[in-house]
Amino acid sequence: MKLKPVLAVALVALAAVSGCSRAGSTAEGSSQDKGPAAEVRLGYFPNVTHAAALIGVEKELFKKELGNTKLTTQTFNAGPDEVNALLGESLDIAYIGSGPAINAFSKSKGEAVRLVAGATSGGAQLVVQPDIKSVEDLKGKTIATPQLGNTQDVALKKWLSDNKLTDQVKITNVENAQALDLFKKGEIQAGWLPQPWSARLVNDAGAKVLLDEKTLWEGGKFPTTVIIVRTKFLQEHPQTVEAVLKGHLAAIDWAKANSADAKTTVNAALEKLTSKKLGAAVLDAAWDNIELTTDPQAKLFPRLAQDAVTAGVAKEAANVAGFEDLALLNKITGSTK
Repeated sequence: MKLKPVLAVALVALAAVSGCSRAGSTAEGSSQDKGPAAEVRLGYFPNVTHAAALIGVEKELFKKELGNTKLTTQTFNAGPDEVNALLGESLDIAYIGSGPAINAFSKSKGEAVRLVAGATSGGAQLVVQPDIKSVEDLKGKTIATPQLGNTQDVALKKWLSDNKLTDQVKITNVENAQALDLFKKGEIQAGWLPQPWSARLVNDAGAKVLLDEKTLWEGGKFPTTVIIVRTKFLQEHPQTVEAVLKGHLAAIDWAKANSADAKTTVNAALEKLTSKKLGAAVLDAAWDNIELTTDPQAKLFPRLAQDAVTAGVAKEAANVAGFEDLALLNKITGSTK
């Protein structure tokens, strides 16, 4: 059966538009593919929960995979600032907490970023002054989180809501290093913090762990750190994103096979970035509290989106449909998921 010329042209045009809008086609490239990027700008935190990024940079595993593409790095204290950099297009790829990752997707109406891999599971704790022995003892106390709306901030506020303590504690948002100083001075009495900062408060300031966030999740697993990419960068430079993911996987594999050396490498990277290395006890405690993994645990993201509402950080749960694009990760790992 022959199509009329006008109808045929319309169908071709529609097919072309549909092909350009599908982010899931990145493993094989897309019509927007411009080849390897001249430069890729990578963001991450100087935290043990971002160990894969620290190792990948320090051991030049990203550089090895990127070839002629220049790697530029930038560090952040918490996710919301990193989200601003991504949405402002001054950053291409980010190791980031699950909460701000969802926020970046939601703020851009599902357009600006894609979730391409996991990085870390676990590694966040509520640490408190020794005289705080129960949830009830937190009433009237001041608790620190790294930044308003960051992953730990949402987790704390959701937990407080579940325990009917929302209006009975004060939450202050401060940089992790400042939280340590304030805790030592007694100006804050607790902190819901990522590693190594919860371990530092315990070992360097006499805090104790009141709650490990792992206990709130089935199997003790939850996405502390994931990798997201600007959608436009993913569509235009899938080879570069694939190279970064190969470096990421190499960092995780190396760390699992060389635990002692991995801790030393992470500590050296932290010293470069913060001018201070971690003590052995802090490093061991932080390292034992995390799991490096490429699994983004995307099935948990609808719950995390709802947690932001319960926490009072979002008015409505973000629709995370279409957020994950694991085509390149699956291509690298050989997964059929």
